[in-house]
Amino acid sequence: MEELLNIVTVGHVDHGKSTVIGRMLADAGALPEGKLEAIQENCRRNSKPFEYAFLLDALKNEQAQGITIDTARCFFQTEKRQYIIIDAPGHIEFLKNMVTGASRAEAALLVIDASRGVEENTRRHGYFLSMLGIRQVCVLVNKMDLVGYDRSVFEDIREEYEKFLGKIHIKPEMFIPVSGMQGDNIAIPSQHMDWYQGPTVIEQMDAFQAVPEPEHLPFRMPVQGVYKFTGSNDSRRIIAGTVESGKIHAGDALVFYPSGKKTKVKSLEVFNAATPEAFSAGNAAGFTMTEEIFVKRGEIACLQGEEAPHVGVRMRTNLFWLGKENLKLDKTYHLKCGTAKVEMRLEKVERVVNASDLSCISRQYVEKNEVAECILKLERPIAFDQSGSIDATSRFVIVDDYEIAGGGIITEALKDEEYDERNIRWSFDAMTSTERRRLLGTSGLVVWMTGLSGSGKTTIAQEVERRLVAQGIPSYVLDGDKLRSGLNRDLGFSTEDRNENIRRTTEVAKLFKDAGVVTFVTLISPFEEARQKARAQVGSDFIEVYVKADVDTCKQRDPKKLYEKALRGEIKSFTGIDSPYEIPKNPDLLLDTEMWNEEECAEALFSAVLSKIRQG
Repeated sequence: MEELLNIVTVGHVDHGKSTVIGRMLADAGALPEGKLEAIQENCRRNSKPFEYAFLLDALKNEQAQGITIDTARCFFQTEKRQYIIIDAPGHIEFLKNMVTGASRAEAALLVIDASRGVEENTRRHGYFLSMLGIRQVCVLVNKMDLVGYDRSVFEDIREEYEKFLGKIHIKPEMFIPVSGMQGDNIAIPSQHMDWYQGPTVIEQMDAFQAVPEPEHLPFRMPVQGVYKFTGSNDSRRIIAGTVESGKIHAGDALVFYPSGKKTKVKSLEVFNAATPEAFSAGNAAGFTMTEEIFVKRGEIACLQGEEAPHVGVRMRTNLFWLGKENLKLDKTYHLKCGTAKVEMRLEKVERVVNASDLSCISRQYVEKNEVAECILKLERPIAFDQSGSIDATSRFVIVDDYEIAGGGIITEALKDEEYDERNIRWSFDAMTSTERRRLLGTSGLVVWMTGLSGSGKTTIAQEVERRLVAQGIPSYVLDGDKLRSGLNRDLGFSTEDRNENIRRTTEVAKLFKDAGVVTFVTLISPFEEARQKARAQVGSDFIEVYVKADVDTCKQRDPKKLYEKALRGEIKSFTGIDSPYEIPKNPDLLLDTEMWNEEECAEALFSAVLSKIRQG
């Protein structure tokens, strides 16, 4: 299949986006034969100066002539790949297309008028790109012909805008001086700017990297509809939607959220085509179920055993507002996330951000064209993910009076009873998991090592940590004793305190994992239920390792003399003495330290970790 790249074009009104796109289509040979000449002749007859922007207007209604253009998108190709160019002529259009198309954009062309420089909306559009997680950005300084192809004008704009983008953690791939009207550096190197030796716009587009569909992430398919067949004795009920991440096969066990209903995939269904082996991210999908449970639009289909989405009614968000009226506390709106639509109210504005200069103000409403960090309260629970995990199910739009008026990303799930005005803030230095994996060349992992005190958990973990770091793989051991001397020093050894110890440790380990670190958790963690909760909380990037050694063996080793103290009654509720240890029912790896030495155990664990990382 030929490679396809989605590129969104943004910029201030009248900075020349349509002219650049029109010129690009003409110079790339993507126009229907004779179309350019026809429009030029029409302009001549009507004594109107020709503009390449007219090409877009003319082609919108001519989809049958070799190029497909609607109000926001056009398709063309170079020798390297096919492109979908998503035009964003204004804020409202940009938001709508972000939801329907630009949410899948892998790169952006940001256009600046050289004669006008960096304006307020120029900075705002850069901010929006950062919010959407679009990191491949090329800045086109357009209309260089109007400033006499002056290099100093170009350099001043580059310096100013590069500094702004740096504050929101965007590093542009390239700044290119262009003239959409004259064709300078669009497809052909300019004859007027010999001081610029970089790529043309089309060459830079070909240099962008296509982002692979997120097949490695947990499965998410928002339910679009349920279709029933009544004719020809066809009793099938097909659940249909678009797979946003992960992969699904016949026989897979499913959970639908927020309802929590469970079933299995009976068969994959395709209309008038061969049935595939699986549906993966980016595919429209349909399937039947072994159990005919009631499922409706708005739910999200997920795989059992994978990291589940959040389900709740409260969320911390970073949103931008484009409505005719202010976003305010005392009004009901509708929030759309995935295929779910639910009534919502603005509960609190934590801060308003001026997208043009990044200054912040405190007030309880949001004006048009402002960005704000807000707490939203929904009328009923929905399923969603947090930004940085699965993009498609962490984005939302807000509808006011039947019009899209705002949108943004969910930065934190808040439990209804737990929201307590905590001073937690979202910031731009949170990368997506995909981006971090690409930059580091590896992925994070939680290796949960359970076993009695003295079984060898920490010793083995430290040896594997040393080997991984030597290979350039970030790794860290979260030792139970260290945690109890600091983070968990307030906890005892009751069942409740042990479970809280594991819960806190799991939260820390998940943060380390999200940062791309292979994290070894060396806790006794004696209870099966608590270990399974840890697995569910972390998700698929989790390995449970049972470090086996019986009580007598551990008594003999007893490097910390803890068993001696417990037998003397100096330590109460000590696992293996007067508190039970529940042997893991189905660990991912068993290390029997009674049969294997430390070197053999470390080698087995090292191999298992490398194998898991490579799978991710």
